[in-house]
Amino acid sequence: MKVIASQVRKGNVLEIDGKLYSVLIAESFHPGKGTPTTQIDMRGLADGVKISNRYKTTEQVERAFVEDRDFSYLFQDGEGFTFMNTENYEQLIVPNAVVGDAAPYLQEGMVVRLSIFEEQAVGIVLPQRVTLEVVETEPTTKGQTASSSYKPAILSNGVRAMVPPHIGPGTRIVILTEDGSYVERAKD
Repeated sequence: MKVIASQVRKGNVLEIDGKLYSVLIAESFHPGKGTPTTQIDMRGLADGVKISNRYKTTEQVERAFVEDRDFSYLFQDGEGFTFMNTENYEQLIVPNAVVGDAAPYLQEGMVVRLSIFEEQAVGIVLPQRVTLEVVETEPTTKGQTASSSYKPAILSNGVRAMVPPHIGPGTRIVILTEDGSYVERAKD
């Protein structure tokens, strides 16, 4: 399916010279003078090699037909991450390279959207927010009252995040999965 370069988004799968690439970043540039362009950073699905291409925003690129389906995360083992189709209960093993940076945020039973191409997972989209517990954080420094001052914390998944001074160990917080930033204290 042909689409113009400016419509390509993160997570799309493109077919270039018979090879499949997963889009990591797609940015459009509109200079004051000259032709608007779209810079697309991609990773090859077969070999994992990163490439970067620049297209005119109106140039056509080949988007591979990928089906997005909901899967429930089960567990991780030596082969990769195992997910279960929520409709027919079939299990699918997804390689570590496809899951990538999303791995620490996966929780048992979490429903994610997997992009499937020829019965193989080629991309993953996590829920936008995830609730985690703060395991360790520095004590609040007396007199640190500025609302914009954040302190580092280690979360239950091992990831470091910056949290407000009033958050202490044992507190459950909501984190954005896209960049690992603090949103709010969990309401549960």
